[in-house]
Amino acid sequence: MAFRLRRFREISKVLPQYFHSGLSCQHYRQHIISPTAPFMLHLPHICFGTNESILNRVCHVHRFATVSEATQVSPSEADLLIFLESTLDELEESAGPFHRWFNKCEGKTEFDRDGVFLVLAGAFLEDSLLLDTDRAIMFERVKLLQQRYKELHIFGFQSCSSICSSTTQARLFQTITKEYITFPILSSSKNLTEMTMTSGECYLLFKGFRSPLFYHEKSTDFGIISKAIEELLLKNEDTAIVQNFQSTLMKPSGVIKEPKFCYSMQNLLLYFPGCISVDEDGNRLFLSDINHHRIIIFDADGKILDCIGSSPGFEDGEFEDAKLLRPAASFYMDTEDCLYFVDSENHSVRRADLVSRIVETVYPKCGTDKKISSIWSWILYKLGIAEVAQKSEEFDMEPLSFPWHLMGSGSDFLIINRSFETLWLMDLTSGKIKEVVKGFPNILEIYGEMIMERRSSLKQILHSCLQQKIDHNCSLDGLQYCSLISSLATFQNSIVFCDTVGQRVLKLDRGSGIISNLQFSGFGVLGLPYWLSCPLEHVFVRAGANEGAKVDHFQCFSVLPGKCDIAVNVNIPEDSMLAEPLQEGCIWRQARGSAAEISGSDSVAISSEKVGVAQQWFDELDNLAFSTPGSELSVHDENRTQDTNFEEATTVHIDSTVNLSPGTSEVIIYAVLYLKLNRTWNTDEVPQEKKAARIVDILNTDKSGKQEKETCTQLLLEAKRDLGEVVFIKPLHLRIRLECGDNPRTDTTKETVLTDSSIEVNVSLN
Repeated sequence: MAFRLRRFREISKVLPQYFHSGLSCQHYRQHIISPTAPFMLHLPHICFGTNESILNRVCHVHRFATVSEATQVSPSEADLLIFLESTLDELEESAGPFHRWFNKCEGKTEFDRDGVFLVLAGAFLEDSLLLDTDRAIMFERVKLLQQRYKELHIFGFQSCSSICSSTTQARLFQTITKEYITFPILSSSKNLTEMTMTSGECYLLFKGFRSPLFYHEKSTDFGIISKAIEELLLKNEDTAIVQNFQSTLMKPSGVIKEPKFCYSMQNLLLYFPGCISVDEDGNRLFLSDINHHRIIIFDADGKILDCIGSSPGFEDGEFEDAKLLRPAASFYMDTEDCLYFVDSENHSVRRADLVSRIVETVYPKCGTDKKISSIWSWILYKLGIAEVAQKSEEFDMEPLSFPWHLMGSGSDFLIINRSFETLWLMDLTSGKIKEVVKGFPNILEIYGEMIMERRSSLKQILHSCLQQKIDHNCSLDGLQYCSLISSLATFQNSIVFCDTVGQRVLKLDRGSGIISNLQFSGFGVLGLPYWLSCPLEHVFVRAGANEGAKVDHFQCFSVLPGKCDIAVNVNIPEDSMLAEPLQEGCIWRQARGSAAEISGSDSVAISSEKVGVAQQWFDELDNLAFSTPGSELSVHDENRTQDTNFEEATTVHIDSTVNLSPGTSEVIIYAVLYLKLNRTWNTDEVPQEKKAARIVDILNTDKSGKQEKETCTQLLLEAKRDLGEVVFIKPLHLRIRLECGDNPRTDTTKETVLTDSSIEVNVSLN
C-alpha cells in the first residue's frame, strides 16, 4: 500500500493545474467539504471526485505515541538527525546549494543542541494531497506548543528541488505571512521520505539529536504530542515550566517575535489585510491590517479617519497605546458605537469604544498577577523587560484558540478559528463561552444558514473576477471559501473585499460589475510605524540598545546657547514621488543631553521653561530670549505650496526648534514618507518587472540580500496589479549632534547672553 501511495503522489504532481484570473486550483476532500452543500460555491477550477479511501490513508506513519514506547534509532533516522544538526549554525547567506535557512536571525544560534526539538515537516508549500485547512490546523498546533513550552526548540523542514528559486521563496513567504510563522524553516533538496520511512506532512520529535526520533502524522491528537514533549522536557536536570492553557493566559512581554523573512514587504502600506467590516450609517469601514497589528478606520473615499493599535503585544488602553497581535474579523455594534474584534494570536475578544477611543479585553476576563503589585515591577513591565502573567478569573468550557471569524447572532457572538475546526458561542453580556462546536460538518449543520448569507456577495465577486480582464485584479490564490467570509463586506452599492496577495482593498460596483482599487489617503493618522530600527518607547539608555540601528544621516554642529532652528531638507529617492504631503503625525522628534523643548517650527510659541542648571537665575533673560520673535518662519505658506505641488516635489522639509544649554546634546528625528513610483515609471510602456525591481531597490534595507530582493520582486509580480499604484513606506532616521559652548559674555557686564542660531541639514534617501 505504501508503494501505491507513493506512486499516487508522484502521478498527482504531474497532473495539470488549472488557473483562471489569478485563482489557483484548490483541492477539497468530499467528506470535509461536500460539493452538494447548500453554501458551497461551485467554481470551474475546483475539482472533486478524488478517491476518499486513498485520501484517508495518506501520511499514516506513526512510530511512537509517547516516549515510553521508544526503541533504537535506525540508521536512516540517525542520518537525518546528523544532517539536521549540521545545518544549525549556518546563516541564510552562507547556506549551501542543497539546503537553506529561512526566517532565521542572522548571526545568532537560536538552538541549544541538547534541548528538545519539534520539527514540522512538509507543510510549508502547497501539496496536492494536503488541504489548506489541514495546514492551518498543523500550524495552530505548533504555535500553541511554542507558546506553552518555552524551552521547546521548533523549526520547520521542507523538501524542495529548487530551494534558491525566487518562486519557491515567494511561496514560502506567503505561508510565513499567512500563518504568522516566527520559527526558522530549513529548506533542503533532500527528500524526507528518502531518509526515513515516513511520507507526507508530519511532526518530528527528538532530544539532543541523539534520542529516538518520534513521528506523528498530521492528524495526531494534540494531547499525544503534548504528552510526549512533557516527558522529554522532564528528563532535563532543570524541570521545564509547563504553562497550562486551560487555566492560565500568558500576557506577552514587551518584545514580540515576528517573521524575519523579506523585511522590505513590511514597508508596504498594508501587510496582509485580511478582514473588513462596516458601519454603513456612519460611513466608516474597519480594515484589519493583520500583520501590522492594527485596525484602520476609513470612509468610503479611502480617507483614513483613525487607527486602533500601536504595536504587537497585549495591552488595553487608548488607541495610540493599545497593543494587538494580529487582529482579525470585527463586528460593529451600532447600539454601543463600539467595534468588537478577535485578537487572533492573543486568543481573545476585544472591544474598541469609538467615542472614548479606549480598547478593553472582553474575553478572557483577567485579573492582574501579584507580580505587578510593586511600582518597580510595573515600570519594568512597561519598559518591556519583564513578563507578567494574567490569570483568567474563569475559563468556562474550552478557551479560545486563534479565533479568526466573528459574527453577531442576537445577543451572542459566533467565533470561529481560521481552519473552521472549532466554533465558540459567546454570550455578549457576560462574556462567557456558552457552547463549543467541534468539526467543520457540525458547524455547518448548526450555523450553516448564517454562513450562507455571505454566499451571494462572494459569488458576485468571483464571477466578476472570472469575467473581467483587468490585470487579473483578484489575487485569491490558495484561499478557500470559508476563509473568505470575513474578507468582504457590503457597503452602500458596493462590495468591499480584501486581497491579501496584492496587499490592497478592492471595491466591486454591484451595478456595473467594475472592480477598482481603493485609494487611501490621510496617512498621518497612522503615525510612525513601530517596526523602525529603534523602539521609540524605550527611552532609557542601556548597553547595545541602538546596536545595529540603521542611521540614514548623522551630522555634528557647533552652536551657542539659546534657541536653535533646525531645517532638514530630505531628497526623496529617485524615480519616486510623494503619495501625499508629509504630515506632522509622521514625524517624531527627541532631544537628549543639554537640549530641551524640541518642537516643530509651526509652534505658536516657545516655552519659557529653564534650560539647564546654569540658567536658573536668569529669569528675565530667559523670558526675553525665548519669547516668540516677530519674524517667525512662514511655515503655513510653505505648507500650502508643498500641498499644491507635492507630487512634483523632490525635496521634503522638516523644521524643528530646540533650546540649548552649554554641553553636548543630540537631536533625533524619525519620519516616514509615503511614496509611489513617479509618472515616468507609472506608464503602461514600463514593464511590471522593472517596476517591481525599482520598488524593491527603493525599499532595500541593509538586512536584504540578493536572493531576498529577488523574492520581494517575485512577490510584487504575483500581486497581479499595476505596481505604479503601490504605496510604500520609506523611513528616515536622522541624528544631529550639537556641541554647545559656554555662554558669550558682554564686555561691560558678567551677564550671560543667549544667541539665536539656525542650522541646515541636507539628507538624501537615494
